[in-house]
Amino acid sequence: MMTETATPPAAGPTKAGFVAVVGPTNAGKSTLTNRLVGTKVSIVTQKVQTTRTRVTGIITRGLSQLVFVDTPGVFKPRRRLDRAMVAAAWAGAADADLVVMVVDAERGIDDAVEAVCEGLKGSGRRILLALNKIDLVKRENLLALAQDMNARLDFDATFMISAQGGSGCNDLLDAIDARLPEGPWLFPEDQLSDLPERMLAAEVTREKVYLRLHEELPYSIHVETESWKDQKDGSVRIEQAIYVERDSQKAIVLGKGGATVKIIGTMAREELEQILGRRVHLFIFVKVRANWADDRERYDAMGLDWQE
Repeated sequence: MMTETATPPAAGPTKAGFVAVVGPTNAGKSTLTNRLVGTKVSIVTQKVQTTRTRVTGIITRGLSQLVFVDTPGVFKPRRRLDRAMVAAAWAGAADADLVVMVVDAERGIDDAVEAVCEGLKGSGRRILLALNKIDLVKRENLLALAQDMNARLDFDATFMISAQGGSGCNDLLDAIDARLPEGPWLFPEDQLSDLPERMLAAEVTREKVYLRLHEELPYSIHVETESWKDQKDGSVRIEQAIYVERDSQKAIVLGKGGATVKIIGTMAREELEQILGRRVHLFIFVKVRANWADDRERYDAMGLDWQE
C-alpha cells in the first residue's frame, strides 16, 4: 500500500529502498526486522513458520528511508499454504533493492540454508549475510561458518549479530543504509509499517495464541479481524475469529469454561492498546472450518497469492 511521501527535513539527496530479510524458518528474521526498525512490526514466536506473508517495517534515519520486508521462512512446501508462503518469500527478495540473508549460526548450514543460497544465485541483488545468535557459538566456529557461506554465495559483506540482544545490528544497519539507492522517500517520515490495522490486530492475536498454546496447538490456525468499529469515545471495538480445523482444536483454544481464550484476548488487547494508543474492546470467537487452508478467501485476508 503506497502512501503520500514525506519531505525530508534537511537539504541534500535522499535515499530509499526495499530491503528483503530472507532465510530459513526460525533463523530470527522477524526478531531482526523488529530490532532494526526499532519497534515491533512482525510477530515473533517459537513456532516455525510464524510469519506467513510479507510484513513491512519502515525506518527513516537522516536522509535515508529503509523499508524492511520481513518474509516467511523458506522451507520445503508440502501443501497449498506452504507454497503460498514460500512464494511470498521469494517475491519479497525479487522486489527488493537489497537482500539480507539471515542464518542461525548455532544451527549452521542445513538443507534449508542451501536452498536459500540456491534461490538467491543469479538474482542480481546485492546480498548481505547476517549470522545470527552468535552468543551461542564459539568464535572459531563462527569464522568457519562465515567462510563456508561465502564460498557458496557472493555476499557483499558478512555480519555477526544477535538480533535478540542487539550486538552487531547497528553495523548491519549502517551497511544497509550505505547501499541504498538515491531516490525520494516512499512513506511519511513517522510511518512504521504499511500493514493495515485490521491485519496487524489479527497478527497480534495469532501471536498470543501461539505463545499460549505453543505445544498444544498444531500449526493450522488462522485469525481474521471481522469487524472494526471506531467508537464515539475514541476507543475501538474489534471482533475477531480464530479459525481451527477440528472441534478438538476449538476446545483447546477455548479452554475450560473459556478461560484460555479469555487470557489470549487479554494479552492481545493489552498489546493492541499500546500499539494503537487508545482503548480497545476486543471480542474473540473460535470457529471450526475444516480445510480452511484450501479456502481462497483466507488467502486474500492473509495477503497471500492463491497457489494452484
